[in-house]
Amino acid sequence: MKRRAESRRGRLAALAIAASIGASAWAGAAFAGSPGAPPVVVEVAVARSAQLAPQAWIPGSVVSRNDARIAGIVAGRIDWIAEVGQRIAAGAPLARLDDTVTKLRVSDLQAQVARAQSQAELARVQLERFKSLAATKIYPASQLDEARAQLDMARHDVDRLSAQLAQAQYETAQSQIRAPFTGVVSERFAQPGEYLQLGAAVVRLVNITDLEVRATAALAYAGNVRPGQATVLRVAGEQHGATVRAVVPVGDDRSRQFEIRLALPKARWPVGTAVEVSVPTGAEHTAIVVPRDAIVIRQSHSYVMRVAGDSTIERREIESGGAVEELVEILEGVAVGDRLVVRGAELLAPGQSVIISEPRPPADRRSPGAAHG
Repeated sequence: MKRRAESRRGRLAALAIAASIGASAWAGAAFAGSPGAPPVVVEVAVARSAQLAPQAWIPGSVVSRNDARIAGIVAGRIDWIAEVGQRIAAGAPLARLDDTVTKLRVSDLQAQVARAQSQAELARVQLERFKSLAATKIYPASQLDEARAQLDMARHDVDRLSAQLAQAQYETAQSQIRAPFTGVVSERFAQPGEYLQLGAAVVRLVNITDLEVRATAALAYAGNVRPGQATVLRVAGEQHGATVRAVVPVGDDRSRQFEIRLALPKARWPVGTAVEVSVPTGAEHTAIVVPRDAIVIRQSHSYVMRVAGDSTIERREIESGGAVEELVEILEGVAVGDRLVVRGAELLAPGQSVIISEPRPPADRRSPGAAHG
């Protein structure tokens, strides 16, 4: 019985405290709204007009503009291959193949070319001899024609063998597979000692400094995006400016998506970083915008607190539209030039007197060009 009585007294005390707090809050609000209440210092922002366009965030990722599976153009056993993670300069070797066979072929063809050149020189000398004796008519004209043909065939043999020699020398040089651009080896497709087939990839080379963003969006938005257009990237919750480098308005039958490429002035993020790209989804239009902080949101409605000409507070119900950064489009309830409280508006009461502090700069000092839904 004693415990039950103590519990009842505790509940009564709690109710009394809650009632006291509620009465104090009601009295404070009533006092704030009374004509004799002292004015409150508030911070305001001015509603203004701006050019906006509805926007959507689309997924994308950071990619390299040079990302290739480097292949060999000759076959052979791999003697050496670059390690994964190794940085390779343009023109430096990525892999070396056994070039013993090609070097032997080069030596053989060099000998054949020398022999063909000697035969061509002999044919030339014989032709000159026949020409000098042609006037004596010791040799028939048919022999002179045959000498010319022998010289022509000898010269053709020299050209043919020289071409084969050049090919063998080229294949010998290509036994060292070189990097076409500076990059990092991100993957190896073969190991030392393995036989590399003709045209098979040996490593994946990625340039980690020349980067861009690749994103895909619905084809319905293709008409709103153009090269050179300024846009916004969102990476790990932070926003960064970017520029559209290229638009590929071609989609497949399944995804109905088109590709956008955005230029990155420098390599801020690793290849593969997930990003979001802001793209316009509709036409640009003129709208009234206010800072987000000026809007008080309730479950069934939203409103702002406007400072009237006599420095008293007016409550205005509003209808809002899209938003860009810290600005919100107002469809109804606010006019250009209205002074709106941006700090503590939910604690003010209509009719309350206020004193305006130093003017607050606009939420974004740039002219907003996009509204996000």
